[in-house]
Amino acid sequence: MSETVRALEGTAAGQDVALLLALISAVAHACFGALQKGRHDPWLTRGAIDLWIFFLAAPVAVFVVPWPVGFEWAVLAGALGIHFAYKLTMALAYERAAYTVVYPVVRGTGPLITLAFAAVFLGEHYGPLQWGGVALLSGAILGLAGANLRAVQVVDAAALKMGLAWAFVAGLLVAIYTTYDAWGIRLTPDPFTFLAWFFFITALDFPLLMGVRLLRGTAQVTGEVRALLLRGLIGALVAFVSFGGIMLGTRIGKVGEVAALRETSTVFAALIGWAVLGEQVGRLRAALMGLVALGAVLVQAG
Repeated sequence: MSETVRALEGTAAGQDVALLLALISAVAHACFGALQKGRHDPWLTRGAIDLWIFFLAAPVAVFVVPWPVGFEWAVLAGALGIHFAYKLTMALAYERAAYTVVYPVVRGTGPLITLAFAAVFLGEHYGPLQWGGVALLSGAILGLAGANLRAVQVVDAAALKMGLAWAFVAGLLVAIYTTYDAWGIRLTPDPFTFLAWFFFITALDFPLLMGVRLLRGTAQVTGEVRALLLRGLIGALVAFVSFGGIMLGTRIGKVGEVAALRETSTVFAALIGWAVLGEQVGRLRAALMGLVALGAVLVQAG
């Protein structure tokens, strides 16, 4: 499998595979976000997800793939810090604001910054049409957040503002971790070494945090523990597809293009809200979702 990935790097076929992985990751990430914002405390839900990720990734990391060597350990340590900060800000945002408001803010903030980071730090080059496409995509996603915000019944305005602030910070961290992870997986000779060990070590933090919060009484399990663990297992499997897919995509394709296409997850999130949660889409949101898709098309056309 590693040889196949390396053979696809820098080829037209590899770019097609990278874009397909980005689309699959977009669908998976929309599902992942919805799983985190459920009837359970978002801190506990993320802890349950990471607990499963840890146990599922451990045997692969320890017994199947080559172990990291030398500087690769430092790269993984950096990924641990960045992703912990991202997960922390997401939990803080979900704790204070609705999923349909938080999610588009997070996803709309990242694409333009990711494109800039990829150009500066990874030496990738993009044309005016691609910059325009990403700007349109980001603007439409943030427009979705505004439309969702107007539809939400505000109970605590201060909490909502804090939720939006944390969502914006999380969006910045999305751009940072997307660029950093692309650099890290390209640096590692075997991409599956980076993936397996990434999932293994970055899943340690929130289970420990979950335990501390339960012991201190600052979090409570609302509903059955079995339901929480089942949600965690499903979330872990979805995370492998979402984060694993986007990382492999950035290894064999251009980071900015892959990241922009991945942000069509906001469209899938809205569709999930409509089909599963019974939310109304409306003409404005439908038009904005169309602009998100058009922005992604322009990025690829450029």
